[in-house]
Amino acid sequence: MGVIQKQSISGTIYSYLGVLLGFITTGWLFPRILSTEEVGLLRILVSYSVLFAQFASLGINSVSVKLFPYFRDPEKKHHGYLGLTLIVGLTGVILSIGIYLLLKPFFISHASQKSSLFMDYFYYVVPLILFTLLFGLFDTYYRVLYNAVKGIVYKEVVQRLLILAAILFYFFKLIDFQWLVILYVLAFVAPSLFLMGTLIKDKMFFVKPDLKYIDKRLSREMVNVAFFGILASFSGVLVLNIDVIMVNQYLGLAAAGIYTIAFFFGTLILVPMRTMGKISSVVIADAWKTDDRKTIMDIYRKSSVSLSIIGFLLFIGIWGNLGNIFHIVGKDYTAGKYVILFIGLANLSDLFMGVSGHIILNSKYFRWMSYLLFVFAILLIITNILLIPRFGITGAALASFISKYIYNSLKFLFLYKKYHFQPFSYKHLEIIVLAAATWYLSTLLPVMPHFVIDLAVRSLFISVVFLVPVYFLKISEDINNKIQQVFRLVFLRR
Repeated sequence: MGVIQKQSISGTIYSYLGVLLGFITTGWLFPRILSTEEVGLLRILVSYSVLFAQFASLGINSVSVKLFPYFRDPEKKHHGYLGLTLIVGLTGVILSIGIYLLLKPFFISHASQKSSLFMDYFYYVVPLILFTLLFGLFDTYYRVLYNAVKGIVYKEVVQRLLILAAILFYFFKLIDFQWLVILYVLAFVAPSLFLMGTLIKDKMFFVKPDLKYIDKRLSREMVNVAFFGILASFSGVLVLNIDVIMVNQYLGLAAAGIYTIAFFFGTLILVPMRTMGKISSVVIADAWKTDDRKTIMDIYRKSSVSLSIIGFLLFIGIWGNLGNIFHIVGKDYTAGKYVILFIGLANLSDLFMGVSGHIILNSKYFRWMSYLLFVFAILLIITNILLIPRFGITGAALASFISKYIYNSLKFLFLYKKYHFQPFSYKHLEIIVLAAATWYLSTLLPVMPHFVIDLAVRSLFISVVFLVPVYFLKISEDINNKIQQVFRLVFLRR
């Protein structure tokens, strides 16, 4: 867990700096400066680009995580593996952009009056597809070299600083809305360029593939992993974007805008998992290579406990401050109240399962991750079709809640049946009880005269009441160690 801890801690710091910037832009400035329809447009542009870019990768990122240990050789420039990924990715992006352009008549026919703004910016998705793909390729390459932090810095911090600059230019009337969209697109282009520049600077931009190194056995394995990687990654991205796309189709861009802001707050609890998952997947892949099941089980158990603690703290902090949140984003977004609740609860199930998905994905049963994600995507589509017309944006969040709990239950049962792996213990019950008690006690606090004061006091109260018993009950060794480090840094520094 040493590499994971080091990378997770630094990555989490940058991730939460990104969260702060994201809150300033998405949580505060967007709702105050842009209309709900304009907010929805920006989200839809990104959702479509991510969806098509994931297909464009042709599963090569899954190959990288699972099979790069066979290419790892610094003296031989890792056999030019980066060049191979670029060849595959750029071939895929030509195909993917072609499909997107061919689908334009479909988008036109389904663009209701409430979503017509998207058609004005239809072609802006094309460069987003290309550079989203490139970022994924470069970021995955850095991850398999045990450096997950660089991608986090450029994506979570630099990109959001650029978005913040763009929205401030618009606020001060230095640019119009069209230029805001252009700068927004450029902000998503920038991280891939920065990563490429860093690879060149670090002398790791090895783009000449050593095709002779790839024998028939390895090539068959790569094609096999790539095929199921396409299904898994595309289903995974579909899962992350289908709700807002379907909200837009059924209810229009304005509803998609409200859903986007509420969804942002509901997904804040996943930030530590993104960092831990990125580096854990590489360590787990190496552990599977030597069949080191003890290490894998240790990562599974510790990740579940640590992520559950952080997740519950963030969830009760967000739900306990709901009034303050809507004071910040404005009354136009109060319809998203239960979106925050159901998305937050859905994401808690992810945290409870720790890095289970990475364990399956890097095992010999990696194909099953594709099947499970495909089932998840189908469940989401069906539940959204059933629930959005009846419950609106709350129905989309409820669909995510139902589908994700079924999906995570299937992952749990699969790992238990195949390997007898399971991460749960009495510690999880302690976490739930402490979280429920903390939330209840927070409701007894009187509302402060100003929402900023109330936000600060309520958040501090929740943190102390929850974390103090977590520490003294020694629920998580990793979190206790981190608290002790912070304590020594703050109080014992000479």
